[in-house]
Amino acid sequence: MSPLPMPHRRPVSLSIGSFTTTRGTPILPFINDPELRVEFYTGMNENSDIAFHFLVHFGHCLVIDSHVCGAWKCEGRCRNVFFKDSRQFDLSILVLDNEYQVIINGQHHTSLPIHFHRVL
Repeated sequence: MSPLPMPHRRPVSLSIGSFTTTRGTPILPFINDPELRVEFYTGMNENSDIAFHFLVHFGHCLVIDSHVCGAWKCEGRCRNVFFKDSRQFDLSILVLDNEYQVIINGQHHTSLPIHFHRVL
């Protein structure tokens, strides 16, 4: 499988019960501070609110949040112990009626309350 162009953007419609899975392998050593960002916007332009923001600074930390009406809501941050240098990972995000659940390598990691019910 070849790398996707970065940034990779794709319009999707997510509803309760849907999920996304990203499988990847960091190709740069963590010392170069690569990152993985997954964002679900509420509209089709970059000024839309961000219902779900997930950012991994490989080798450092993981950030989860949402951006509503120009303000970040409830940032959660933890040390990045789930991603290993040059090792494949699976990142799944499950949309439930009241939260997004983040599953890393088959294990539930964290959740983020849903501030929107319609996400593009």
